[in-house]
Amino acid sequence: QVQLAESGGGSVQAGGSLRLSCAGSGYSSRFNCMVWFRQGPGKEREGVAAKTTGTSYTGYADSVKGRFTVSQDNNKNTLYLQMNSLKPEDTAMYYCALDLARGCGSTWSDSSRYNVWGQGTQVTVSS
Repeated sequence: QVQLAESGGGSVQAGGSLRLSCAGSGYSSRFNCMVWFRQGPGKEREGVAAKTTGTSYTGYADSVKGRFTVSQDNNKNTLYLQMNSLKPEDTAMYYCALDLARGCGSTWSDSSRYNVWGQGTQVTVSS
């Protein structure tokens, strides 16, 4: 069974940093799309950052460019999200999603293409 498990969330003050992890299990493919989404209070779910595993491809939402960095440990099927210069508007539940069928490409932020999701990890940024 394919599963994703996020960790690393917490509460920080504005300007602080957090590193999220998403550990995948139950699959052996080394070419897929792993993505971080977030959903804040009263907001729609939005794509934050994406990585086509096994390649150099990454994608970012405009709101996090220059502050967040997505990376992977392909040997461990683990995706990371380094979040720096955090802002109160980054407060959200962060989810990891996986598309085993293809790389990310230009549609990576379309949540409907992902059928494997983690349970989420909460990030709270106070001003």
